[in-house]
Amino acid sequence: MAMRQTPLTCSGHTRPVVDLAFSGITPYGYFLISACKDGKPMLRQGDTGDWIGTFLGHKGAVWGATLNKDATKAATAAADFTAKVWDAVSGDELMTLAHKHIVKTVDFTQDSNYLLTGGQDKLLRIYDLNKPEAEPKEISGHTSGIKKALWCSEDKQILSADDKTVRLWDHATMTEVKSLNFNMSVSSMEYIPEGEILVITYGRSIAFHSAVSLDPIKSFEAPATINSASLHPEKEFLVAGGEDFKLYKYDYNSGEELESYKGHFGPIHCVRFSPDGELYASGSEDGTLRLWQTVVGKTYGLWKCVLPEEDSGELAKPKISFPETAEEELEEITSENSDSIYSSTPEVKA
Repeated sequence: MAMRQTPLTCSGHTRPVVDLAFSGITPYGYFLISACKDGKPMLRQGDTGDWIGTFLGHKGAVWGATLNKDATKAATAAADFTAKVWDAVSGDELMTLAHKHIVKTVDFTQDSNYLLTGGQDKLLRIYDLNKPEAEPKEISGHTSGIKKALWCSEDKQILSADDKTVRLWDHATMTEVKSLNFNMSVSSMEYIPEGEILVITYGRSIAFHSAVSLDPIKSFEAPATINSASLHPEKEFLVAGGEDFKLYKYDYNSGEELESYKGHFGPIHCVRFSPDGELYASGSEDGTLRLWQTVVGKTYGLWKCVLPEEDSGELAKPKISFPETAEEELEEITSENSDSIYSSTPEVKA
């Protein structure tokens, strides 16, 4: 029985959404942070897209954003030459880390004690968040601006990508272990701890490498230039999006294209699976985030599957269940206006 994919649209940003990240699964669910050129990163409930709050303080476009595992801290990277660390429960700014150029990427260690940053000055920096007054450790070696930097191998190593190179570093010795060179610009990089898999996109290619050795595993070619790709936690599917406004879903094992559909009204800049694999989020040039079901028609979050009468001849389609919302408004669920100060965290229930 055919089921129609009905995305949840999360509005509130006023410029292109360029990065997003999910937290781990916490006792209160999981959370989603988005980075936007409007300079106002937002925190949302991950399974519904409901707006929780906006982190106010940057004076330029925010290029990168992340949450720690338990969603108690957030970090952002911006064009105002700073990275900021935030209390993700209260929304308070905890510290501002000054850089000498635009900051593009931030990542916490698993224990949230250290923050890795990278940007246009071609340097990786490691900040001890328990000693904010201390100078960061610096790693040099990149020859162009750093787009993405991630901890890997239980924080023993670091992966970083600049324009056409991906490098693997040893944390203890601060030296390069190995590098990969590409003949075109690297557009995104995702690290999957379970299985130590690295997902890299460049041009129309989606490539999978070992995060330990950087050896190739497999690669897929998409019909259009891809800006971002994400691998399902169970390694069943991968999703990708790019310049043709479309989202593509592939079978990871066979490489078969399972679905493709227009996702946004502009190029897609970032896609990520939720930690439970039930949905994936996409951010676009059109200023919106959208949430999509991995298995269309499943009752989950705001989606509720309503099957028609057997003799009606209609196709089944998922229905979005949203309390106190008029029926005609269910076509697209949008978040509240975000131009207010950071609101409180979701109510904690005993």
